[in-house]
Amino acid sequence: MAAIFKTVAWQVEQLVSGVSTGQIQLPDLQRPFVWPATKVRDLFDSMYRGYPVGSLMFWDVVAAGETHAISSDAQLGASHQIIDGQQRLTSLYAAMQGHSVRDEAYRQRKIVIAFNPFTEKFEVRTPALAKSVQWVEDISSCFASPIAARKAFVKRYEAGGNQLSEDEEERVEVVFAKLTELKNYQFDVVHIQKDVDKRLVADVFVRINSEGVRLKAYDYILTWLSVFWSEGREEIENFARNSRLSTQRASEIAGTPVTWTALNPYIAVETGHVVRALVAVGQGRGRLQDAYAALQAKEKATGQVNAHRQEVELNKLKAALPVVTNQVSWTEYVRSIRTAGFRQSANLTSNMNVVYSYVIFLLGRTHYGVELAVLRTLVARWLFMAQLTGRYTGSSESQIQKDLDRIYSVSKGDAAGFATILDEMIGSQLTPDFWQFNMPQDLMTSGSALSPQYQCYLAALNILDAKMFMLDARVVDWMDPSQPAVKGTEGHHLFPRAYQEKVLGITDIKRVNQAANFAPTDWSTNIAIGDDPPSVYWPKLVAARSTSPEWLAKQMYWHALPQSWESMTYEDFLEARRVLMARVTRDGYKVLSGSATELPVERVQEVAEPAEEPTLAELIEAGVLRPGDLLDPVDPGWEVDAVVDDDATLVIDGTKQFDSLTEASHSLGVTNMSGLEFWALETPDRLVPLKDLVVTGEAVRE
Repeated sequence: MAAIFKTVAWQVEQLVSGVSTGQIQLPDLQRPFVWPATKVRDLFDSMYRGYPVGSLMFWDVVAAGETHAISSDAQLGASHQIIDGQQRLTSLYAAMQGHSVRDEAYRQRKIVIAFNPFTEKFEVRTPALAKSVQWVEDISSCFASPIAARKAFVKRYEAGGNQLSEDEEERVEVVFAKLTELKNYQFDVVHIQKDVDKRLVADVFVRINSEGVRLKAYDYILTWLSVFWSEGREEIENFARNSRLSTQRASEIAGTPVTWTALNPYIAVETGHVVRALVAVGQGRGRLQDAYAALQAKEKATGQVNAHRQEVELNKLKAALPVVTNQVSWTEYVRSIRTAGFRQSANLTSNMNVVYSYVIFLLGRTHYGVELAVLRTLVARWLFMAQLTGRYTGSSESQIQKDLDRIYSVSKGDAAGFATILDEMIGSQLTPDFWQFNMPQDLMTSGSALSPQYQCYLAALNILDAKMFMLDARVVDWMDPSQPAVKGTEGHHLFPRAYQEKVLGITDIKRVNQAANFAPTDWSTNIAIGDDPPSVYWPKLVAARSTSPEWLAKQMYWHALPQSWESMTYEDFLEARRVLMARVTRDGYKVLSGSATELPVERVQEVAEPAEEPTLAELIEAGVLRPGDLLDPVDPGWEVDAVVDDDATLVIDGTKQFDSLTEASHSLGVTNMSGLEFWALETPDRLVPLKDLVVTGEAVRE
């Protein structure tokens, strides 16, 4: 058997140059750059000390147009695609050349590593290190011009009132030489030969990428597609990335005009989401392991690949991708989400509910030919049900497989049959007993932000065109994602926290922050209420703001206020209000069910691009956070040990490090809000949401 690989030694300088020219390119087989900066620091430290840092693996094949260069300066056609060591090679290139990389959210970030010539220590650049004359702020300057960098360091050091002795100056020169010699550090690179069969290459890809990291099933599928259908892999990546970008920004990144993106206020689409929709629509499969096994097409008896079956399964995905990424379908589906009363990502506590409801929408539109006006509201009701019952949280793959099997029992093209079976499936979940017993029980939870039932209650208020608590402003306007984030609107405690703690003696934050204790209002109303009990502030609010008995009756209905609620005990109030909240939610759902063509259809194209979240390093540099700060989720139902460390990363449970607040919250399974919205600073007196510190500059430190 001919050798499928050979090992060649490459110097770091050759590797970095190869990336710059495009000779070496990255096929995005893993994900965008996900290493925290501390791992980049450790890589350079290990190389500096002469430690082994692992080998790389290339696939030697010219594949123009099938890869992604890190560098925008690439000139040559790629002759090497890296399939193992992407993060290390990206780290070398970015830190030594001073180039930006794309992080997990596809944003441009710089990896800046500082170096101390006296201690020969590497660190992630911080504002303090940048100011210190004992540190080289950015090692990329040393590789760009070693002599100039050394002279600049010495000049700056001595300008700070220091004087190098002759021995120290000689020592600094030696250390700088040793640092710049890193360009000659050698990596062993395993080259898979270009004439190796693609099926074998795909097997190698998957095995390599599954070592040392826990991959999800969609990673295997993406890896497989990178070999057999790189154009499709690229389209998946583009659709996911552009869901975060305006057309203008997407055009700047692509270097060509982009006339439409999947930008929306609900979900930052990930490649894994697209894969899930792709295999569900194309292969009729919910379990990704089954989908991947079908793509491999190995015969059980012999273990040999059935090339015909493999081609059939691939063609299913090729036919499905234009359906999944269709501009009209995605835009109309976003309208369905709005029709369901959801206005922003915070309303949708599970991405899987969004993704798999989109699958239902696509099947209705393409497989069954349901009229858009009907489909829009039908899928809105489906999504409302899925969110309310947590249909696709937990064992989402098993549930969507059951749903697909039942839906496909309807003959293709039978639009009425499709609508009927969805109505049956929804009805089996949202029964009278559900509204009377299940939902009130489900509302027995702390916090409102992560409660799917409370978010459905808010959606129902939008459907009912409700006004905010004791205000004439509409709830739907308060939740408008196109409006700037200001500290003027919030969820108000009907039984104020201070009153509960000081008078009622309730100190358990989970009891204080029960979902049924919140109502949407504005900051000024909250200030006016202060720490007074309902029996004190409610009569004053009614006297000052109620314009008629009818106005007050609507307020009490919308906000699920029991009669004489202000005189109730806290526990009795919560129990009674949960029942009324369930009724309001049911009423909103009934409106959604009964007027498919009368519900407003609003424009969804003009969505503001999300503001770029500052990194932890930027928050520290701005004085918002400090090393040693403890962070907690704003929702008291979460118990997480998180601390900001000296490396400007967030350490969770003492082991996991994150440069990004949002990446940290995503690691906990929270996808409906940004890191700034999820995390709060722990102070001696209270928790202060980070978004308030950043948006308003609220002073909480001495």
